[in-house]
Amino acid sequence: MTRILVVDDHALAREGLSAILGAQPGMEVVGEAVDGRAGVAAARELSPDVVVMDLRMPGMDGIEATRLITSEQPQVRVLVLTTFDLDEYVYRALRAGASGFLLKDAPPSEIAHAIRSAVDGETLLAPTLTQRLVERYVEGPDPEAATQQLAELTEREVEVLKLLARGLTNAEVASSLYLSEATVKTHVGRVLAKLGLRDRTQAVILAYETGLVRPGNADV
Repeated sequence: MTRILVVDDHALAREGLSAILGAQPGMEVVGEAVDGRAGVAAARELSPDVVVMDLRMPGMDGIEATRLITSEQPQVRVLVLTTFDLDEYVYRALRAGASGFLLKDAPPSEIAHAIRSAVDGETLLAPTLTQRLVERYVEGPDPEAATQQLAELTEREVEVLKLLARGLTNAEVASSLYLSEATVKTHVGRVLAKLGLRDRTQAVILAYETGLVRPGNADV
């Protein structure tokens, strides 16, 4: 059973989402919180599998709450719900440790699918959407930091990371490198482990921030 915590300052949205998710097979809403501070406290108490997090809330916002939750409980996945698409606020949430985001008008089935994907360790948003976000807001790379962060990767793992950052799926990476999809999954897992990353979303962000891939240049 997947245990879910819903954090949203709007009562109607919070209660409606809780009802929808609670009706999904294999899901249980174990708690609700009215803002970021309450969400952090509830996560500490309840240890949910997934936190569905609103971003813009009074007091402690969703970004700070996400940062605290993921730093204290690395196993907890945070799914951000927002009314905005390509927004710097969303990028900051990803940098804070969110595994991905969905728009608030997403159908219930899509939100439920995203939660299941989170539990399975998959990305919670389209890779191309992550790429667009990162290209828009990423800062220039620090060459020294990049060298240190990527030094542990093999040549093949670097190739896989580059392709992930370009928005390719595991199947597309496998086709591009003439590997099996299972082998690609193994490489992805090793990349995440060596770099201390939570998921593919964080890997894409790191690839841009280190300059391994540069905005607007898919060949670098």
